[in-house]
Amino acid sequence: MQETDLALITDAIRLAGQVATGFVGKDARSWDKPGGAGPVTEADLAVNRALETTLRSARPDYGWLSEESEDSDKRLSEDTLFIIDPIDGTRSFVEGSRTWAHSVAIAHRGYVTAAAVYLPLRDKLYTAALGRGAFCNGAPLTASETQDLEAAEILAAKPVMEPQHWSSGEPRFHRSHRPSLAYRLGLVAEARFDAMLTFRPSWEWDIAAGALIVTEAGGICTDKSGAPLRFNNARPQLNGVIAAGPRLHGEVLAALASEAS
Repeated sequence: MQETDLALITDAIRLAGQVATGFVGKDARSWDKPGGAGPVTEADLAVNRALETTLRSARPDYGWLSEESEDSDKRLSEDTLFIIDPIDGTRSFVEGSRTWAHSVAIAHRGYVTAAAVYLPLRDKLYTAALGRGAFCNGAPLTASETQDLEAAEILAAKPVMEPQHWSSGEPRFHRSHRPSLAYRLGLVAEARFDAMLTFRPSWEWDIAAGALIVTEAGGICTDKSGAPLRFNNARPQLNGVIAAGPRLHGEVLAALASEAS
């Protein structure tokens, strides 16, 4: 079933790219969500409608969780559901950047079984199915084998570097940043970076697809305490994320202060 589900979401996510690129980022109508939840554009909503129509008509028995759909407790009773971020990195989209992504995952009883992340303006399609490996534009992915934390290239926002998160003060690894969490996870799976860290509560739709892509590339993806990620929670948030190559993940956990983990 994973392979047929993956084929479905791969076709759907390419459609999402066609819809999104029909808008010009800076000219797309945008507004701020209530409660400081960030911006949303007419493109986000158009992509959400296209994905929901395509995916739910193909799998009407699957539940639905999307950043741009009103949530419902009904999904909690569904064994399998779609987890969707129509545009991850909406600010980048508005600014006219190329680093925003679509993220589509299918989770079964809490675990992701099929995933796709697509950056249409970079023509990068990351895909994975449980037990089938991870790929970028059809080429197999293998996560980094780096073990030296100080030499590691890590994707993280500036707050991750604050000394209170680390047992020995400010860490000395090399920090970079990309706006889209889904893209960051793809880059870890691709071994272009050794790890991705976020210590803030993270929405499931930002993480679900990328998490499977990392693990199918041989990496490890947990919350910031090292606990396994589970999806379709009543409040769809995770306790931060540590995604890294298999040799570095434990080094990151060991370096964290007890407050961070």
